[in-house]
Amino acid sequence: MFTVTLLAAPSRADLSPSLVDELCSAWNGGHVIWLAAGIAAEFPLPAEPVDFWQVWEQLQARGFDIAIQPTQGRRKAVLLADMDSTMIQQECIDELAAVAGAGERVAAITARAMNGELNFHEALLARVGLLAGLPETAIREVLDTRITLAPGGRELVATMRAQGAYTALVSGGFTDFTGPIARTLGFDEHRANTLLAEGGVLTGQVTLPILGREAKVEALNDITAARGLSAADVLAVGDGANDLGMLELAGMGVALHAKPAVAAQVGLRINHGDLTALLYLQGYAAEEFVG
Repeated sequence: MFTVTLLAAPSRADLSPSLVDELCSAWNGGHVIWLAAGIAAEFPLPAEPVDFWQVWEQLQARGFDIAIQPTQGRRKAVLLADMDSTMIQQECIDELAAVAGAGERVAAITARAMNGELNFHEALLARVGLLAGLPETAIREVLDTRITLAPGGRELVATMRAQGAYTALVSGGFTDFTGPIARTLGFDEHRANTLLAEGGVLTGQVTLPILGREAKVEALNDITAARGLSAADVLAVGDGANDLGMLELAGMGVALHAKPAVAAQVGLRINHGDLTALLYLQGYAAEEFVG
């Protein structure tokens, strides 16, 4: 059995019963369940429809997300989340670079690396090198003035934790950012790279080995093994090429507002909704949200 989930951006909340009922009827679906009026609805199907991706493209053009997945085991016991452009709305290294006066150069490298056009390890070293000489105080400045949380993040983490899930923030960014963000959002742990500094000034280097695509997969394996779980029990979310490993391995891998080259390789794609979409995909109704 499969479950189809239709989603509208909470800011629009314009998912209509007529649209949901029309699609359910066309696919001979079962009883429609509304998870949030105007925002999320789901219905069961015995098999995946052959025209799913054609319908997906049509709904994308209208500003709606749609997903299909096996019904059994949808509620996950582990949340593994990327940070930059996922749990927060910025790329931390780009914001640091802007303060250092190298914003455009670093942002261009970041965009290519996240789209899979550059080796992540080499791209990170090149970008961090451009931060050499920046006072460590710039990190606090960026956190306080340039970083904003992605909508729905608090509800996602709090709701899953309330149901007993373990939550981890895993980033190719830096612990100076993942630490405060993880504490703010309530994650159980965080993993990222460490910026090196001497005398209160960034050296333009990071500790090795660099946490990239393989390290995110290692985090998934470590966390599940320690809890007697498997990859099938994991919900992973990210937007960049370095997230693909964990997205492909997780039982529920979600490409959230992802780079086109990344989204094309992932079956669950959220381009219009916020992080609460990940709760709806698990079958949570809005009244079950925490936080």
